[in-house]
This record gives sequence, C-alpha cells and structure tokens, in this order.
Amino acid sequence: MLHFPTAARAWRPGFPLPFSLLVGRIAGRLAGARRPIVAIAAFAAFLAGCGPVWNDPYPVDESGRNILYTAFTDRPKHLDPAQSYTEDEITFTAQIYEPALQYHYLKRPYTLIPTTVEAVPVPRFYDGKGKELAATAPAEAVAESVYELKLKPGIRFQPHPAFALDEAGAPVYLGAGSADGRRAVADFPRTGTRELTADDYIYQIKRLAHPRLHSPIFGMMAERIVGLKELGESLQQAAKKQPPDAWIDLDAYPLSGVERVDAHTWRIRIRGKYPQFLYWLAMPFFAPVPREADRFFAQPGMAAKNLTLDWWPVGTGPYVLAENDPNRRMVLARNPNYHGQTYPCDGEPADGPAGLLEDCGQPLPFIDAAVFTREKEAIPYWNKFLQGYYDASGISSDSFDQAVRVNVGGDVALSDEMREKGIRLLTSVKASTFYMGFNLLDPVVGGLGERGTRLRQALSIAIDQEEYISIFQNGRGVAAQSPLPPGIFGYEAGEEGLDTVVYDWVDGKPRRKPVEAAKKLLAEAGYPNGRDAATGEPLVLNLDTTGGGVGEKSRLDWLTRQFAKIDVQLVVRATDFNRFQDKLKKGAVQLYYLGWNADYPDPENFFFLLNGAEGKVAVGGENASNYRNPEFDALFGRMKAMDNTPERLEIIRRMNRILQRDAPWVFGLHPKSYTLSHSWLKNRKPNDVGNNTLKYQRIDAGLRARLRQEWNRPVAAPLLVVVAVLLAAAVPALLAYRRRERRAAR
Repeated sequence: MLHFPTAARAWRPGFPLPFSLLVGRIAGRLAGARRPIVAIAAFAAFLAGCGPVWNDPYPVDESGRNILYTAFTDRPKHLDPAQSYTEDEITFTAQIYEPALQYHYLKRPYTLIPTTVEAVPVPRFYDGKGKELAATAPAEAVAESVYELKLKPGIRFQPHPAFALDEAGAPVYLGAGSADGRRAVADFPRTGTRELTADDYIYQIKRLAHPRLHSPIFGMMAERIVGLKELGESLQQAAKKQPPDAWIDLDAYPLSGVERVDAHTWRIRIRGKYPQFLYWLAMPFFAPVPREADRFFAQPGMAAKNLTLDWWPVGTGPYVLAENDPNRRMVLARNPNYHGQTYPCDGEPADGPAGLLEDCGQPLPFIDAAVFTREKEAIPYWNKFLQGYYDASGISSDSFDQAVRVNVGGDVALSDEMREKGIRLLTSVKASTFYMGFNLLDPVVGGLGERGTRLRQALSIAIDQEEYISIFQNGRGVAAQSPLPPGIFGYEAGEEGLDTVVYDWVDGKPRRKPVEAAKKLLAEAGYPNGRDAATGEPLVLNLDTTGGGVGEKSRLDWLTRQFAKIDVQLVVRATDFNRFQDKLKKGAVQLYYLGWNADYPDPENFFFLLNGAEGKVAVGGENASNYRNPEFDALFGRMKAMDNTPERLEIIRRMNRILQRDAPWVFGLHPKSYTLSHSWLKNRKPNDVGNNTLKYQRIDAGLRARLRQEWNRPVAAPLLVVVAVLLAAAVPALLAYRRRERRAAR
C-alpha cells in the first residue's frame, strides 16, 4: 500500500489523496450541494474518469510509454565532469558524457572497449632521449608513454543553445542579457549542434587544471600528464588578474603534453609507464566538453540561475538531462543526435541462458526516458516498488525478510511473495572494501615495532567481522582478507588468500582465531589483561567517527563490546565530516573507519591507499593510516607498472602477506549488492566500474501496465456504500425540493 500524507494540508497535486480524505471531501461537497442529484452524477463521472489504477503517481499521458522509473536518495552536488566524483553523481553523468573508452557491458573480468574512438589505444614508450622502446621495456627505462586516440567520424553533440547560430554564423545566445528571463536550458528556443572533435577532449583535459573548478584528480594527473602542472600554474596567475566570475579562454593556454594531430586525432604524453591511464580514459573526467558550452554558461547572470555545466551537462551520450530538480525529481531523455551503438553479442557463458544476449546487435538505447524521483525514506520507496511504480530496487534492512530468505547453508533466495510477482534477484560482491584504520604515527597503536604490531594484530582477531556482517548487513558481505575485493586481479579466495594472522583454515574454510590468541598477542604487546605492564594503567583507545547514521549507536555499542573481549576500553569521538577530515590530515586520530570503491578494476587502485608516498599527513594523500614500509613500497612500485601476469600475481601475494603481518588496517568487509527488478525490466547485469548502463536496459511497457493494473485494483466497495448512503439521503431531499417548487408555482 502506498504511504501518503493523511492531512489535507500535506497533499500535493500529482499525488493520490488518501481514501478517507478523498471520501470526506466528496461527501462534504455533496452534503452542501443545492442540486444533490447533479452532484451525485458528477461524483459518478469522477469515478469513471479515475481509470483502472487510482493510486498511480505518474501523469496519465505517461501510461504505457517506454520510460524507466527509479529513485535516488542523495542529491547530486556536481554534474560537471571536471568536478563530479561520487556514486550518486555518476548515475547521471555516465549517461550524458562519453569518454573515449568504456567497459564491455557483459564481459568479466572487466574489459575496455571503444566508445567514441576507433580502437583502444596501445601506448608507445620512449626513453629520456626520445628514443622509442619496445612494448616489453621495463618500467624503469620508460621516460614517457604516448597514447594516440582517433575519433569515429560523424558523432554529434546533443541539441543545445550554445551551438545555435544566426544567419551570419554567429552565436545566437552570446552577449549582454542572454540570461534574462530564463531559468532552464529549455527556456532558450533555438538550439544547434556540431560534430565532436579532438579539440573537445583536449579542452576538457585543460579544464582539470582550472583553478576555479577544483578538480579532485588534478593533483594526481598533474604528476602524470606532461605539462598539466605548468598549465595549472599559468591558469592560477591568469585567474588572479581577472574578476572572480570572468571567463578564462583555455584555448589561449597551451598544454605541452596533449597534441592535436588533426580534427579527429589527439595524443597524450604520460610521464613514465602507467598502464592504469587507460582506465582513466573511461571516466567522465576525460569526456569531451565543447568550448562553446563553457563560454555560454560563463556569461553574466547565468550562474545565479544555476545555468552552468555543473547543473546542465552537455554531451554526446545516449541521454540528455531534460529536468533537474535534485530535491524532487530528475529526468533523462533520449538524445536525438546519439550516434548509435549496438547491444553486445558476447559475454560470459551464463549470459545466454539468462537472456542477456537476446537483444544482440540491436541499436541502443532502448529506453526513451528515465525518471528519477527522490525518496528520502526506505519504506515508501519499497512500497512503490512492490506496486510496480519503480522498476528496480535495492533491499533495505527493514524489507530484507520480506524480500529474501536465507537457507540453512547460507544461500539466499527470493521469498515466495517476490517470486509470485515475477521479481528477479541480482547479487554480486561489490568492488569495494571497508576497513578500520590505525594511525601508524600514533605512539600507542602505530609503528612497525613488535609492540604496535602485536596490538593491531590482537584487535584484528578480536573484532568479529563475520558477526558484524550477520547482524548489521543481513549477511550481505564477505569478510576481507586483504585490501583487494573479488573481481580485482590478485584477489584469491580459499586458503591461498587467507590472512593467516587472523584466521586458521579448518575443514576447507576459514575460521577466526579464538579470543585467547588475541589476548596472547595483547600481552606480547605489553598489555596483559588490557593494562600497561609498566604502569598498570588500562589501555584506552580512541575511535574518531562522523556518526549520526541510522543504527550507528547499535554498531558502536557492538564494537565497544568487541574491544572489551580482550579488556581494551574504546572511546568513541563523534564529530562532523569536515572536522573528521581535518583530524585525518593532521594525524590527530588513533582509529578511524573508511571505505573505498574501485575507480577502475586494478589492484593498484586499492594498494595505493597504503603506499608510503601517499601519506595523509606528509603529502595530503589517500594513505590515511600514514603507513610506510619500504619493502611494501618497493613492491608496489614494481607491481603498478606491470601487466596481469603470473609474476605480478606473485608480487601481490608478497604485498598481502606484508600487510597481514603489519596490520595497518583491520580488514573489514566487501559488501554484497542485492538488487531486485521486475520481470518487465530486461538486460540487467551488476557492473561496479562501468556506469553507463542505462542504454543497455529495456522495458516491456505493455507487461508493466498490465501488472500495475492487476496489483493496484481499486477496492470500490467502500465508495459504492458511500454512493448508496448519499442516494438514500438525496431522495428525501429531492422530494422536499419538489414540494417547495410546487408551492411556489401556486
């Protein structure tokens, strides 16, 4: 049943009234009507016009259309590809922008394929004197890697007013007053388009260095792309000489490491050997942005009305942002200029039987539009999904038991209610890792000496991740043995990947070491029975957390009990997010919780979180534990420049053994994703790194309309009773009215 407000003042147009309120309003109007029979007739006409489904939250004219309906919980903050870097944002940006590369939708392991270019580029390597080296040259011999990309011809941008030209070929909307009277891109009546060129990709790379955009990857890419750091310095100086809102023409500032070969070809020079750069070319950071759009939105008055690239993206992808109200609803509509791709014809062996190859070779996209409605609470979201008003849904803790059941062996299956509705369950282990980190600079929990190491090992054993997953995740997680999640090269299940500091291998599966083993390690660290052997003082450790989430208190109470198992006292210091980040930067923490989602499917993207050169305190990097082990760092330097070979795997094994011994993290869990979808939603496959997935999905709108009607049949009996009561009341009133009319006629 849909959950709607029950007070008249809370009702909003476009949403169905509660039944009691609906009847109350109608009855009130009928009771006061001077022509009750006419009013009753009007009521009957009203009922007839409601259609077969009275609680449908969408406009009648959308019924039966090829539209996907889904929800979002957190509003996106940035839609500019130079700035956007969160999961709730890439849901939209990945459907609009087109980087040069993308991931094959069905193949696993994840495989890069072209998006707008003719082929995945193969880098050429050069030494310090500019001499080209063999493809097998060792990383230490490579001074530069050169990537050359060539566009497919005929790709065009979405229709947009930035491209509108007058008869003389000049921009229509460029000049004083262009923003006057307009609040959305749709308010500009004239649009245009043009072909995608290499200059658009080059322009976006320059935007990474723009001092006012604060791109989150500029610092890292400035160390990789030749000349990008120098460009950033030049733009900083230029920005100081101009008003804060003045447009900076990036074409006027050269970038030595990126070369335009011709209208469809460009080259990028990278320092050293960095094979992971190909993965970056599949991210929106490297999607094309046309200079015209940048100039259009930089005009006076535009930003004050949210007329910016950060609010209205401009791309070549299968969809355009047609409506942007991030507090209520966002709509993606089919891009009429989309250059067209086709659905894949190959994948994994199980894809054929799963029906994922039935649309082989069909043109993309299938769906005409996607409507995203913001849902701040889980229960309304879940109820609307069950009624068929959302096409897919996750499973919250509140609805877990209703959606799935866990067998004796731990296998998860749909509940009978879900199977009867034809709902499908998709599960996958996400390419993510969550962990509790130690600050290695702290005098108590830090250092690589025996005292600090034994303490960290003891806590790693004491904190029962399996219990946490069972209680707080509904079993939706895999206890981590290292930083690497499943699906990433180097991850090994079974005994090969076992963290032998924390687990024993018993009867073919891991078993956490007993609490006694943790207490023994704690005593070896100098804290027998949780007290400092030298001073007798109890061991008190501090955990800094942002806190405040649903169920946070229960989780922290549980964690406190885990520490107490080995007689260690835990003090939780809750703070706001900005203060928490500041404490991490200064190294003013002992323990902290963080997680990491894969940017790309390579072990480098996880191991760099513990690379000494990424120390948070030293250089402001991502190594919040400030862990520095020369042996690990040397292996990381070798591993990151290698292809996926047996030699690389052996190096990763050595790196994992070092981390398991040093224990800079309490390895937490890799979350499992459970997604439900209705039978009318086709071509769904979990994908953790490829985000441009909307174009592959297909809707059977006819089946959806039929099942919605079946699941939401109105219960008319109460209304019929109301009508009967009103008719009974109306007959005496009608007779009295006629008697008065006859007396008046005499």
